[in-house]
Amino acid sequence: MSDDTEVRAAHGRRKEREGVVVSDKMDKTVVVAVSRFVRHGKYHKYLSRRARYKVHDEKNQCRVGDRVRIIETRPLSRDKRWAVLVILGSKEGAGEALVGTEVPS
Repeated sequence: MSDDTEVRAAHGRRKEREGVVVSDKMDKTVVVAVSRFVRHGKYHKYLSRRARYKVHDEKNQCRVGDRVRIIETRPLSRDKRWAVLVILGSKEGAGEALVGTEVPS
């Protein structure tokens, strides 16, 4: 085994999640909503659960509506413990202003 694999095995795997950017108003920080389904213990119905994470975005590349993969990191601030690993897809027209378009009446 190489040294890199030994270090990774010693520290364990960091958690990864996929979600959608819901806010990009902070500097170098985005809010990502991660949805998951859980089954109710008694009624066996699947319920949608959502968690919102404050995620570090070093280059300010993420925009609202982007699908991203995030990874667990050391604490970067009081609320930030996650970082953007990769942007999986962008939503068309996300973040563009609606200037000059007519509102249908």
